[in-house]
Amino acid sequence: MTATRPDDAGATAWRPSALELDRRAFRRRQTRRSVLISAGSTVVFAALLGWALIGSPGWAAVQQSFFDPEVAIASLPRILEGLWLNIQVLVAASVGVLVFALVLATLRTLRGPVFFPLRALAAGYTDLFRGVPLLIVLYLVGYGIPGLDFFPPLPVAFWGTIALVLTYSAYVSEVFRAGIEAVHPSQRLAARSLGLSHGQTMRRVVLPQAMRKVTPALMNDFVAMQKDVGLISVLGAVDAVRAAQIETAHYFNFTPYVVAGLLFVLLAWPMIRLTDWVTARMREREQIGSIV
Repeated sequence: MTATRPDDAGATAWRPSALELDRRAFRRRQTRRSVLISAGSTVVFAALLGWALIGSPGWAAVQQSFFDPEVAIASLPRILEGLWLNIQVLVAASVGVLVFALVLATLRTLRGPVFFPLRALAAGYTDLFRGVPLLIVLYLVGYGIPGLDFFPPLPVAFWGTIALVLTYSAYVSEVFRAGIEAVHPSQRLAARSLGLSHGQTMRRVVLPQAMRKVTPALMNDFVAMQKDVGLISVLGAVDAVRAAQIETAHYFNFTPYVVAGLLFVLLAWPMIRLTDWVTARMREREQIGSIV
């Protein structure tokens, strides 16, 4: 690399050396070569896959039953209306999961024998709801709790949201707990030596570091929940899945299910890409650009 001294007369801006320019040109050539190879292999793979599907004996029947454009266009408005319910449930459940899971993780990290009942209760909760399938939780919450007549009649989407919060809080709380325990004990000791209380230490020192450590895992759980919101249809909520079922029965065609599936993919795709970007950025920051 070449550079000029500030006191040189007529000093100009910094300029890379000829060797550095050669390196940059080589990297650009390698990048273009990699892109061309990737694009070519992708095209070849897609062509082989399309040839295998279209050339299969039953392709005509499958295309008519699952990929009918007229049925897709006709069923799209009703499925979009149901997808809006899924989005509302997803937003409400995400907020509830974050709050409840953080409370559970905090209870499980409490120190001292006096807090043993709270730790045991939080541990039992996470063990229970991580073991019970979400579908069973939906049935128990959606049909069992209203049957007790403790509450006035509420929309089934509300009970579906409660079931999602109960189940996913158990998973997310363990992610939070792992992040909290990953913070070195010296951070807590230093905060307490400065006069911070236990609550202030958790809020100002431990939790910010823990959240940064577990952000990719939390985003992956959020992506998983984006798909599972479609299960509220088993309670009778007219969401995207239920709307697709209604349209399928109306047209005697499975294309509405394909439409609903594609809409869920479009809903999850931005978060999937954001998760990958955040994960790659954190890896580069921790490994200084190298991959072990």
